[in-house]
Amino acid sequence: MDILLKVKIFCSLALVLVLICAKPVVSSRHRQYQRGDHGRKLSSGDGNEDLVTNLPGQPRADFRHFAGYVTVNETNGRALFYWFYEAIINPQEKPLVLWLNGGPGCSSVGYGATQEIGPFLVDINGQGLRFNNFSWNKANVLFVESPIGVGFSYSNTTSDYEHLGDDFTANDAYNFLHKWFLKFPSHRTRTFYIAGESYAGKYVPELAELIVDRNKDPSIHIDLKGILLGNPETSDAEDWTGIVDYAWSHAVVSDETYRTIRESCDFKSSDPWKNQTCCDAVDEVFSQYGKIDIYSIYTSVCFASTARSNDQSLRGRRVMKYKRSSKMMPRIMGGYDPCLDDYATAFYNRPDVQKALHASDGHSLKNWSICNDKMFKDWRDSKPSMIPIYKKLISAGLRIWIYSGDTDGRVPVLSTRYSLSTLNLRITKPWRPWYHENEVSGWFQEYEGLTFATFRGAGHAVPCFKPSNSLALFSAFLLGLPPPTK
Repeated sequence: MDILLKVKIFCSLALVLVLICAKPVVSSRHRQYQRGDHGRKLSSGDGNEDLVTNLPGQPRADFRHFAGYVTVNETNGRALFYWFYEAIINPQEKPLVLWLNGGPGCSSVGYGATQEIGPFLVDINGQGLRFNNFSWNKANVLFVESPIGVGFSYSNTTSDYEHLGDDFTANDAYNFLHKWFLKFPSHRTRTFYIAGESYAGKYVPELAELIVDRNKDPSIHIDLKGILLGNPETSDAEDWTGIVDYAWSHAVVSDETYRTIRESCDFKSSDPWKNQTCCDAVDEVFSQYGKIDIYSIYTSVCFASTARSNDQSLRGRRVMKYKRSSKMMPRIMGGYDPCLDDYATAFYNRPDVQKALHASDGHSLKNWSICNDKMFKDWRDSKPSMIPIYKKLISAGLRIWIYSGDTDGRVPVLSTRYSLSTLNLRITKPWRPWYHENEVSGWFQEYEGLTFATFRGAGHAVPCFKPSNSLALFSAFLLGLPPPTK
C-alpha cells in the first residue's frame, strides 16, 4: 500500500478516536440533562427530589444540578437554600467545594452561582441564562444562601432573626453540611474545600475552625483540605486603614481628608467611632466613593433603575449609620456589568424559576432580594480579626490561599496585605508575577502556610472581571500548585 495512503488512513482513524474519546467540554455542554441521560442514574438518596430539570432559559448542559432546602433546625423550622452543580466531567472523582458570599446578608446564589463562578450566568434583564465557559464546576460546587433571611433561606420562628451573627451563621452552616450529606451520601467522604469572598472572609475561616474542632470526633469527620478567599474582610483595624490609604493613593480623597483621618482615627481602639472628627472624615471618604462604584473604581455604575442610582448617591451616609451602630463595615456587592444585581433580582422573582429550583410552588412566591440590608443593623456578633483563626488553621495543615482584585476600594489589596503582615509568616518564595494567556495576571507570594495572589485590573468580585484568570487560579489551588510563573 502506498505510504501516503497509509498515513492518510492513520490520520483519519486518529481523528475519529479523538472525537469519540476526548468528548470536548464545549460540545458536551449543549445538551439539557434529563433523568436517565447517558445511563447516569441517580444514586439512592442522592438528592433525587431536588434534581433541576426544567429551569427556564437554561443553556443545554451535560451535567446534573440540584436545588432546594436543607432544614438545619427541625424545632424552629429553620432551612437554608442551596444550589449544587456536579462537576462537568467525572464528578465522582472530583472534590466538593462550598462557596459562600458575604454581606452579611448577600446571596451566594445571586452572586457566586449566577454572576461569578457558576455554569449559568444571569442574562440581560433577567430574561434567561447564558453559559459560563469559565465555570468553577470543574469540581463539584455547592452554593448556600446563608444565614436565614438571605435569598430563599428562612426560619418559621421569628425570634431566630434576632440572633443572627458570626457564631449563629457558622453553626447553621456546619449543621447544613451534615444534613446535606444525608441527601448526597456519595459526597460524604469527598475531599472538601471552602471558598468565598468579602464578608465570607469571616464566614469561611469560622466554619473551617468549627470543622477542625469537631473533626476530633471521627464519626462526624469532614475531609476539609483548605480554604480559598477573595478580597476578604480579615482584621477590622487593618481593613479600615487599608480602605483609607487606598482611597488616598488612588486620588479618591484629598490630602486634607487623609491627613485628618491619620491624625484623629485610631482604628485599633475598641471604639474608633467615638471621635466625631474621625467619623466626619471617614464620612467624606464614602461620600466621594458614593459617586463611583467603590467595588470597582474604574468601571461605570448602573443607571438602569432609580433605586440603584439612589443607592450609589446615598451609600456614604447609609454606610456610616450602620458602621456607627454595629462597628461593622458596609458590604453591598458590585460587579463588572454594574446592572447584574438587577438582572438577578428579576430572574429569581419569576414564578417559573422559583418552581424549577424548588424554592416555591410557583404560586405562593418568595420575595427574593440580592442582599438583605436589615442584617447590617441587626448583626449581633462579628469577630474583629481572623488572624488567630488563621494561625490555628495553618497549624492544622490546611491549604490557605487568599487573592485580591486590585481595583476594589471596599476591601482593597492594601487591607489584605496589612492584615496578613500581622501573621509574621516566613516567606518561602518571594513576590513575583503570575501569568495567564501570556500576560501578567497579577503577583503572588508564598508564605509558610499561606499563599497570597493579586489580580491585575479586577474589582471586588474577581471572577466577574477576570473569569478565565480566576478559573486558572482556582485550578492551581485545587492541585496545590503555584500559579504559572511563565
